[in-house]
Amino acid sequence: MEAKIGFRNTKSIIFKGIVVFFAFLITLPLIIILLYIIKQGASQVNWHFLTNVPAPVGETGGGILNALWGSFLMVLMASVVAIPVGMLAGIYLSENPRTKLAKYSGLCVDILQGVPSIVVGIVVYFWIVKPLGTFSAMSGSIALAMMMLPIVIRSTEQTLLLLPESLKEAALSLGVPYHRVIIKVVIPCGFAGILSGITLSIARVIGETAPLLFTAFGNPYLSSAVTKPMESLPHLIFTYATSPYDEWHNLAWGASFILLMFVLILNIVTKVLTRKWKIQL
Repeated sequence: MEAKIGFRNTKSIIFKGIVVFFAFLITLPLIIILLYIIKQGASQVNWHFLTNVPAPVGETGGGILNALWGSFLMVLMASVVAIPVGMLAGIYLSENPRTKLAKYSGLCVDILQGVPSIVVGIVVYFWIVKPLGTFSAMSGSIALAMMMLPIVIRSTEQTLLLLPESLKEAALSLGVPYHRVIIKVVIPCGFAGILSGITLSIARVIGETAPLLFTAFGNPYLSSAVTKPMESLPHLIFTYATSPYDEWHNLAWGASFILLMFVLILNIVTKVLTRKWKIQL
């Protein structure tokens, strides 16, 4: 009997060791990428780098202010469009899960989530850029909003479906109108989960290059005109990394480090919010 127990304990230890080994193996590529980008890019980041536009070819120095501003502005405009629409769609899907409209809408959301980003860029190019005759930050924001929508919709829907029905029933039994129940009870109770989906969607699109190549295109100058081409961090990294100039390569590494930190922080915030919401629920 003791021999059998010892054999089972040995198998358990071996199995745990295999699981830990493969878990470490999965994280190893991420660790290597993080360390390499930090090594190459952290030394390039300073105040001058963050507060100046790129220098002309042949001159040293310069920064990525135009790309930082462009990425911020386009993600902000995309969020203004995608977050309210996504939340409303997610609320509808969670409140009417058995209707035909919800069924087909959910199918469309899943398909949209699987569409490659470059396809979204081509579609927006033919819808907006070509008819207007110019690349623009507005078209880039629309492409990013289309990519954010399915993430916001699904996170809102899944979060609200996890809430107990008793919350809504208690408010309705007190005579509170249905729309006020949604606004005052349902959404606040699931706000942390919805917010985690929003931050995840922003982290998803902030590093996208393909759709911006067809829409915003890029701009070496600092610009706030949303109807004109605008630079972004992913596009700047692509342009500078494929250039023949060592100075531009250094700027690309610095921009890669900044972009990596943004995505890393947003993902950490998402994990913290998700864990906190699950504990409260």
